[in-house]
Amino acid sequence: MSYSKKETYDKKTTENIQKRYTDILKSVGEDVKREGLKKTPERAAKAMQFLTQGYHQDPIKILTAAIFKEGYNNMVVVKDIELYSLCEHHMLPFYGKVHVAYIPDGKIVGLSKIPRVVDIFARRLQVQERITHQVLDAIDEALNPLGVAVVIEAAHMCMMMRGVEKQNSMTTTSAFTGVFKNAETRNEFLRLINAKS
Repeated sequence: MSYSKKETYDKKTTENIQKRYTDILKSVGEDVKREGLKKTPERAAKAMQFLTQGYHQDPIKILTAAIFKEGYNNMVVVKDIELYSLCEHHMLPFYGKVHVAYIPDGKIVGLSKIPRVVDIFARRLQVQERITHQVLDAIDEALNPLGVAVVIEAAHMCMMMRGVEKQNSMTTTSAFTGVFKNAETRNEFLRLINAKS
């Protein structure tokens, strides 16, 4: 029995992107007819559609589909959410971890929805600063909590493979609303995300 993976891609879009990848490979001096590259333009076209599928997804709909009334009013933290995205400047990957917290005001959200929202914004051409605020704003809009906190720690291949070529550099961004602007609340969040599991 042979292996088969089921993924659905728009045929016209795939052909369009595939042609452009073929042109790119030719432009850098590759032989697109050699065995290892015969299917590369098609694979790359499908990969690009997968990596940018967030443009066609609505984070607010994802969050509001799983909101529940609840009297819990302490901090909810989802940490170490894996992040994989493409830098919009060079279309090279950046990857790392996202830490999210919110303090409910009568409503909570299904925990799996927070990583899904991270993925929606990550699967677009991005900069780390923007995605930090997009995740924060989506949770704030959908839940209207007492406050939201987001911290992202990521390594950027555009800094590691080209440019300054600094392999051990990490970039940290943060954004806070509501009660997280209070130093005591913010510091509690930072202690929780830095605590060993």
